[in-house]
Amino acid sequence: MNDLPCGRKGYRASKPSSSISGALIGIGTNSRVPRGFFNTYRALPVESMAKQETPSALTPSSPTLVGIQNEVRDYFGWTEGDDKDSAVSMLRRVEDSTVGIWARHNRAATLSKIFRRIVIREARIAILGAAVEPDEIASILDGPTLIVAADGAVGAISEMPASLSEKAWSRVVCMVSDADGGEGTYQAVRRSIPFVLHAHGDNREDWDALLGLAEEQTNPPELVLTHQTQNPIGGMYNPGGFTDGDRAACFLTALGMRKENIKLLGTRSDIVGRWSGDTEESSKLQKLQWMKSILQIQGLWDG
Repeated sequence: MNDLPCGRKGYRASKPSSSISGALIGIGTNSRVPRGFFNTYRALPVESMAKQETPSALTPSSPTLVGIQNEVRDYFGWTEGDDKDSAVSMLRRVEDSTVGIWARHNRAATLSKIFRRIVIREARIAILGAAVEPDEIASILDGPTLIVAADGAVGAISEMPASLSEKAWSRVVCMVSDADGGEGTYQAVRRSIPFVLHAHGDNREDWDALLGLAEEQTNPPELVLTHQTQNPIGGMYNPGGFTDGDRAACFLTALGMRKENIKLLGTRSDIVGRWSGDTEESSKLQKLQWMKSILQIQGLWDG
């Protein structure tokens, strides 16, 4: 595997066209809407998400989940170079740290532990999205369902009664985060919840602050590092996806989880969830349409 990515060439999605118009979701008719934005993505066949024997590569369950990242960049006017620079900087920041569990071989061991806990044991997983409410989380606690949280969505756990809150925290396998989730994200750091920490072009300050807080803890959280460039980066992974919520789904399907074992809680494309952190609403709603498409690719969207 190469240590650094190069170039922009990547997979392109193959998908049927759609007659949906921008006006239907509130994007102005004068907005630049690229080819492919409103396409209806075909769900993956179940066999494409079959359980794998090892998580070492974290290969996306479909090349489309990585190829769509180019379309997202084109739509918002972002560059892959910025994503690469942030990813390489985060990798160096982590590997220069004195935190032993952040060494590359230990990060690989963290991924293996997550794999054993949720894939080998065929667990059921609830992904907590930005619109999740405490009662939704409480509804899964009577059974054995485990939790993967999308960034600040864990804030909802803290609003639950103390006994239920502790029970819910004990179910959190990991946090999938680009480090901008606010206090809920910081609570997870203090509780030493493992982080699947993501780098993109405009979150350098966020991931640096999170890593700084983590280093201050007696028991820093374990890490798995992800990026969104089209070529490999040694010590990091690109399971596909765009927002924290759909990236959590990509992470799980890349591990080998079957879609029947994944449940979405608080994952909405029509509203900006209250756990989204500081965000501009109209831009966020556009991002949520991309999230929806990525979940559709995996057969996880039934809204």
